[in-house]
Amino acid sequence: MRSTRSHAADRSVTTPAKVQAVSAWRRALVLGLLSIGAIAVFGRAFQLQIVENDFLSKEGSKRHVRTVVLEGHRGAIRDRRGEPLALSAPVDSVWTVPAELLAAPEYVPAIAQVLGLKPRDLQKYLQDRSSKQFVYLQRQMNPDDAKRVMAMKAPGVFSQREYRRYYPAGEVAGQLVGFTNMDGRGQEGMEAARDTLLTGIAGSRRVIRDARGRIVEDTEDQKPAQPGQDLNLTIDLRLQYLAYRELKNAVAKFKAKGGLVVVADAQSGEILAMASQPGFNPNNPDERKPGAVRNRAIIDTFEPGSTVKPLLIAQALEMGAVTPSSHYDTGPGWWKVGALTVRDTHPHGDMDLGMILTKSSNVGAAKIGLQIGPEAVWSGYSKFGFGEAVHSGFPGEASSTLRNWNEWGQIATATASYGYGLSLTALHLVRAYTGLANDGLMSQLHLVNDSAPQPPQRTVSAATAQQVRRLMQGVVSKEGTAIRAAIPGYRIAGKTGTAHKVADTGGYAADKYQSLFIGMVPAEHPRLVGLVLIDEPHADEGYYGGVVAAPVFSTVMQGGLRLLQIAPDEPGPLMPQLPLSPVPVVPATQPTNTVASLQQPLSPRERGRGEGVADSADSKALIRPFGTPSPGGRRENAKAVIRVGAAP
Repeated sequence: MRSTRSHAADRSVTTPAKVQAVSAWRRALVLGLLSIGAIAVFGRAFQLQIVENDFLSKEGSKRHVRTVVLEGHRGAIRDRRGEPLALSAPVDSVWTVPAELLAAPEYVPAIAQVLGLKPRDLQKYLQDRSSKQFVYLQRQMNPDDAKRVMAMKAPGVFSQREYRRYYPAGEVAGQLVGFTNMDGRGQEGMEAARDTLLTGIAGSRRVIRDARGRIVEDTEDQKPAQPGQDLNLTIDLRLQYLAYRELKNAVAKFKAKGGLVVVADAQSGEILAMASQPGFNPNNPDERKPGAVRNRAIIDTFEPGSTVKPLLIAQALEMGAVTPSSHYDTGPGWWKVGALTVRDTHPHGDMDLGMILTKSSNVGAAKIGLQIGPEAVWSGYSKFGFGEAVHSGFPGEASSTLRNWNEWGQIATATASYGYGLSLTALHLVRAYTGLANDGLMSQLHLVNDSAPQPPQRTVSAATAQQVRRLMQGVVSKEGTAIRAAIPGYRIAGKTGTAHKVADTGGYAADKYQSLFIGMVPAEHPRLVGLVLIDEPHADEGYYGGVVAAPVFSTVMQGGLRLLQIAPDEPGPLMPQLPLSPVPVVPATQPTNTVASLQQPLSPRERGRGEGVADSADSKALIRPFGTPSPGGRRENAKAVIRVGAAP
């Protein structure tokens, strides 16, 4: 028994194995590997933290730190009374990182629906730009639509604040104000002319975004945006609306190709209204077509026709070559000048200067022009600013054309005396008439109130200007060509013109006219100068300036006189209270049906004295431009009989 226990005890006791020491080479290997690893870790840390720290910080910033551009608010454009003509309103633009949105295709149909797109079109749009990090989905969206898109919380879709340009006056001042492009840069009108002044300076803000692109923190690195300056025009929006309305009515009534109205302060040269047709609504990009955008008062040139006769007479009076009582025999209503036959519509025989203007005699004007000579005619027109720029500050302003007098022969001198062979803009003609209205001092026209106007330029003496104004008053009388320009309670000094247009094939078109009336009121001490031009009118009543343009002048100037509170200068019934409306809120699309004309109808007797009867060929001259060959190749000195005069 004992022996058995002894053997069991012997078996349970195990002798421990002898632990062998690690060899030196193995210890060295392990320590070497650990050292190499530590060196690699510390080396990499040194590289990342010290050597490549700037680079990695920049790369990290690219992914999480963004610079947000703060748009500089574009300055407003306002009229002389502070009424807004152009304003910038905040809107939202939605953009995306295409790859992130494509990774969540379930959002694409819903976003496409809000944007008004087909899902497959939006999908293709994103796929074509999948490598880009910034792509607009839609710019300057309706704020409600932008909120709907952002409410979906689609990955990679973000919004940013921008400004959109709005034009409260719409078509009323569209060609004058112009418009900007999507990025807020001026493209036309005063928006383009004063783009630098109006444009704000953009600021910036550095922010930290999370993985979903949301801003989680602002940094201290900020640069505030600076708004652009406001632009204050000389335009009075109330008078501008009246000019626009009456012009649009007249163009529609006479089925004309277009027209323009300009009203200026005779003393300061401030342009109070400038409208042209056809027009456009700058709030509607689809209407921004070249023909509609063009501001005809500044860009288009025309031959002024009989409207230059007062300037011719002013020059002759200033020289002492004639007096107000000087008489000219206009004979049977026609007169030969070399190869040219100058004609009046009706024979008037002996005429003084007043009757030459009242009946608009081409024969009388031609005789005065040839009496004083080509140099004097040219010099007179030059003193009134023909041949030089107006410097209105409007982009695309056209220059006037006035050939040097030493290139004129007898025919050129005769035709220039009643307004052919020279071209100018509406602003040139209005500026010239301010010289008569302002007692011989021609005002410098301007559209902007931001600087002191240039001093006026002396054209003729005050006495001469006053004499011419008195002679011009006969035009707006029952014996004259423009009774329809009359305004109760006011005397008007004015002049009509009915000029043939140059044909595309050369020479003058027999059936295309431009009808004009320009005048100043009150005649004794004028405060306003106004011009109306109707291009290619078609009407049973006639196409003469006294029939087509004069009624527009009357209505527009009545409004101007009342708005500026200019007292009447003639005894008699006071000017009727016109139902002038307040400046309207113009809708996105200007209605074609405007308010009817405010002009009171004339009696049948007065209609019979319209320009169709009394106007003696207000420049209806079938004369080719200077130096233009006739169909047979002949020029001005060739033998020809050219009919000049208005047929009844």
